[in-house]
Amino acid sequence: MANSNGGVVGVDNPPQVQAEQITTFNASGTLTTGALTTTLDFLCVAGGAAGGNNTNANGCGGGGAGGFREISSQPVSASTGYPIVVGAGGAGSAGAGLGPSGSDSSAFGITSAGGGGGAGRFTPAGGNGGSGGGGMVLNGSPGGAGNTPPVSPPQGNNGGNPAPSPVRGSGGGGGAGAVGQNSQSSTGGAGGDGSPSTISGSDVTYAGGGGGAASSGAGGTGGAGGGGNGASNSDPGGGTGVQTGTANTGGGGGGGGGNPGPAVSGGSGIVIVKEPGIAQASGVWDMNALYDNVKAGNWTNA
Repeated sequence: MANSNGGVVGVDNPPQVQAEQITTFNASGTLTTGALTTTLDFLCVAGGAAGGNNTNANGCGGGGAGGFREISSQPVSASTGYPIVVGAGGAGSAGAGLGPSGSDSSAFGITSAGGGGGAGRFTPAGGNGGSGGGGMVLNGSPGGAGNTPPVSPPQGNNGGNPAPSPVRGSGGGGGAGAVGQNSQSSTGGAGGDGSPSTISGSDVTYAGGGGGAASSGAGGTGGAGGGGNGASNSDPGGGTGVQTGTANTGGGGGGGGGNPGPAVSGGSGIVIVKEPGIAQASGVWDMNALYDNVKAGNWTNA
């Protein structure tokens, strides 16, 4: 009811203010939401896959990037602990075969899939995952499928295909923003570029695919967003210039080569959570204060 001087009468509570909060998880942990938080935004990037490897002089496919998912206005409960899982990158191996996949990341019931491994010797195709691994020339292996399992909008893209022998270039791993490139001439295919996000307060690109390797030529460049370069001139004892995926970007590792081939791991994932700034009105206002706070957007029914 109105009081004698025109005030609005209610419970005399002080105004509550909660500043915007950005929390970055480079490893798994727990987020406890703020006392006024009921919705939030978050980025969830899975671990990138390792590049494929070999035990003879043939370049292998680049590793696929980890799945990239950015969610707005996710409903949550205030003052509640939520588990956050940050996926590891696929661990590279010096042996022949498909590069190990990256591990999934998850938060608030949303999962991003780890990247699919790059094709190596004796593997029929690049691995499927958040983004697919690149195919390998020796086997004629095609690139793996991205956005596996499927979500909308897609969390990643397919890996690239190899050039036919005797060119000997292998495909690049898929990235969150683009497919892995098919190999061209004697070079490995470039990794697909990742996707940008400003959730951290800066414009950062995540989840680039690894470049494919080549047996007689230049390795493909890694995709923007942490993808590693593929091996160049992968003759016995070669495999020069190959790079692992960058940690906490979900980038795929470059395709390996040489004899023995190097171990080329994928980059670990990341989860970033942004809780909005909130100003909640107190219980007692005079009419002037009510008018001022409605104009400023601070009046709520909470």
